[in-house]
Amino acid sequence: QVQLVESGGGLVQTGDSLRLSCAASGRTFSTYGMGWFRQAPGKEREFVAAIGRSAAYTPYADSVKGRSTISRDNDKNTVYLQMNSLKPEDTAVYFCAASSLPFPGRDAGRYDYWGQGTQITVSS
Repeated sequence: QVQLVESGGGLVQTGDSLRLSCAASGRTFSTYGMGWFRQAPGKEREFVAAIGRSAAYTPYADSVKGRSTISRDNDKNTVYLQMNSLKPEDTAVYFCAASSLPFPGRDAGRYDYWGQGTQITVSS
């Protein structure tokens, strides 16, 4: 069982940056593939970024590619999502997810554990 707790969200202005953190419980964090998803009001949950057991695997959604970076610190059992040049369309609840698969990818169904989410609101 893995418990995930996100933090770092907030209210920001267009063009600002934020770093989201996701702290995981358990001793086997390094064996999990991790992902970030988001859900805006009235919309379905969508993939943002993922990172495999190997940090060399880091797919991104086209909507955030080039202005976001996902990373992990296995010593701290934490995965991060650095988001720059934030836009109003980035407003959403951001969820961290863990997968027993080494390269889980974009499909939410491949993730086994989910956090409660953290809100990002970007004002124009």
